[in-house]
Amino acid sequence: MAQSPPTQEQLPAAIFLMGPTASGKTALAVELVRRLPLEIISVDSALVYRGMDVGTAKPDRQTLDLAPHRLIDMIDPSESYSAAAFRQDALDAMGEIHASGKVPLLVGGTMLYFKALSQGLSDLPAADPVVRKRLEGEMDQLGLAALHQRLERLDPQAAAKIHANDTQRILRALEVIELSGRAMSELQQSDKGHILPYRVLKLVRAPMERAVLHDRIAHRFEEMLASGFEQEVRELLSRGNLTPAMPSMRAVGYRQMLHYLLGEISRNEMVERGIIATRQLAKRQFTWLRAEQECHWLYDGSDVVEQALALISAKFPELAGPG
Repeated sequence: MAQSPPTQEQLPAAIFLMGPTASGKTALAVELVRRLPLEIISVDSALVYRGMDVGTAKPDRQTLDLAPHRLIDMIDPSESYSAAAFRQDALDAMGEIHASGKVPLLVGGTMLYFKALSQGLSDLPAADPVVRKRLEGEMDQLGLAALHQRLERLDPQAAAKIHANDTQRILRALEVIELSGRAMSELQQSDKGHILPYRVLKLVRAPMERAVLHDRIAHRFEEMLASGFEQEVRELLSRGNLTPAMPSMRAVGYRQMLHYLLGEISRNEMVERGIIATRQLAKRQFTWLRAEQECHWLYDGSDVVEQALALISAKFPELAGPG
């Protein structure tokens, strides 16, 4: 006789700790790990790269000793890492954490990764280096605007959602069309989604005032510069196998630093653009989070640790214990 699927109450627990960049997610996560049997899984598309430490605000060794993070320092900056790869790696890590008697705490600001984990991904074809290289050659010859116009003809729905300056997503959408013979928007709509087999508590760490976050972003960027960010990127550039078009080098901050080191902009412009780009990232993160359902917002001005512990205890009574 076939077993019936588990009820929602029987599913294992998982905690999402989301939020815009520079909002204090890591500090809260470390304190929660100190208080409860949790283990952190990083949900950050830049922290997966080895050697990209300063510009990603990667947790330092002392922090990692207190609260180890899974899914950081996984690949070389010359390699690519997809949302689909993250989903599989995260599910594997979640299973291992539960098998050890702990609960996974997924922490980060890469909203596409959270979406991939929660809802699954469309069955898009894998990247093809030959097709991608040819498209990049066409971009160099014709310009990115021409490729975006081509996408408007072939997949107007995708083109409407992809900014005309978003090189990576334009190339990917055209690549999907060539490899599958179907529009990417069509393939995405055909995806029925996947149910994540966990009881999930969604926490969002954020300042109440956007101006506070903007100040933190500017301060953190200056701190990165003082901590050797420029030297870090110089060393990456000296390897000779990294280009501005690679996903790793398109990370916020790295892209602007690269333009400066290549002599395309001044240092002052690099700082200004880096801060602006980070603020724009935070704005996109806020937009996504505002639309996300069943989130509990943890704002500045309150005891976010105690608030988070109370929410976790209410959702998962089995985790309640001495604080």
